[in-house]
Amino acid sequence: MTHWFHRNPLKATAPVSFNYYGVVSGPAASKICSDLRSSRARLLELFTDLSCNPEMMKNAADAYFSLLQGFINSLDESTQESKLRYIQNFKWTDTLQGQVPSAQQDAVFELISMGFNVALWYTKYASRLAGKENITEDEAKEVHRSLKIGAGIFKHLKESHIPKLITPAEKGRDLEARLIEAYIIQCQAEAQEVTIARAIELKHAPGLIAALAYETANFYQKADHTLSSLEPAYSAKWRKYLHLKMCFYTAYAYCYHGQTLLASDKCGEAIRSLQEAEKFYAKAEALCKEYGETKGPGPTVKPSGHLFFRKLGNLVKNTLEKCQRENGFIYFQKIPAEAPQLELKANYGLVEPVPFEFPPTSAHWTPETLAAFDLTKRPKEDTSKPKPEEAVKPVKEPDIKPQRDTGCSIS
Repeated sequence: MTHWFHRNPLKATAPVSFNYYGVVSGPAASKICSDLRSSRARLLELFTDLSCNPEMMKNAADAYFSLLQGFINSLDESTQESKLRYIQNFKWTDTLQGQVPSAQQDAVFELISMGFNVALWYTKYASRLAGKENITEDEAKEVHRSLKIGAGIFKHLKESHIPKLITPAEKGRDLEARLIEAYIIQCQAEAQEVTIARAIELKHAPGLIAALAYETANFYQKADHTLSSLEPAYSAKWRKYLHLKMCFYTAYAYCYHGQTLLASDKCGEAIRSLQEAEKFYAKAEALCKEYGETKGPGPTVKPSGHLFFRKLGNLVKNTLEKCQRENGFIYFQKIPAEAPQLELKANYGLVEPVPFEFPPTSAHWTPETLAAFDLTKRPKEDTSKPKPEEAVKPVKEPDIKPQRDTGCSIS
């Protein structure tokens, strides 16, 4: 079954030359600067290369990050930082705040910002793969794994590196706790969508599917709540997505819970559960329309036209009609006024982020190489002449439209 996921734009960055005239002496140190420049450029290219796969991304990211570690950590693995941590200014835009960049003269800021883009790439790769026609079982597993890797990178940045910044993240910027937490939860929720589709395809017990759908709806609700105090001008579209997915998977939960109740001869309660599913599906449908009309970062699509959305509508309708028929012929049970409480707990299939660590410092960094950077020879900045602002060009991302799904149907 194909999926549809909302994606915010990639972060954009100003070019970095890693040229330190007068500071660097000797071929080994010069080569490190050259390799930093080329490996950074290569990694940035791969973010928008449709032929890039997770192995290529990991190799390119490790190559750059292992060299950058020499600007951050001391070579003797003590708690001291490298003398080069503050040698270079880095500029990055944010996923929500348009093309207004943040700048910090701090290699840790670069490590976090580039790491953030790597995590975003994994989510975009998963989204492209999940939108394919006739997605195979192996591809579904890769979607699932990529989303868990993305969640793991975001979590690692939040817990281990963002606290090390000298200048804390401004409100509403990517590195702020609320935003990065929302990205983590969204990755987990979307990975669980893949689990649910697989459980439906393999005809697992409706009770398990209902519980997974309920847990997934709760994830989306939590992510939406995390963003609730952000400025609507740039968070509204993202929040519409999270809210509509919450309603969508609540409808799923009530639909499959209704099937469980029917199997237990509780036909009246099953009808009430299916009526609730209908209500949440209608809410999700209205939110789909609002999502398409809301301005802000993210794709311009009509999710209600997507097959993954229409399939649930048919399932709810058909299951409700079946329950009503059986109640009219067999059970003659009263339909409760109150919807059943969903107190469902999934024992299987819940998603945890894949633990992530940055690679160790490259072996090209030696005490001799580090000594070849002489910071006392840095040219003094001429503060009388204002520096021209480097432009940060937006990333040109390939426009991926969801394909028509001719894959498995839900029956």
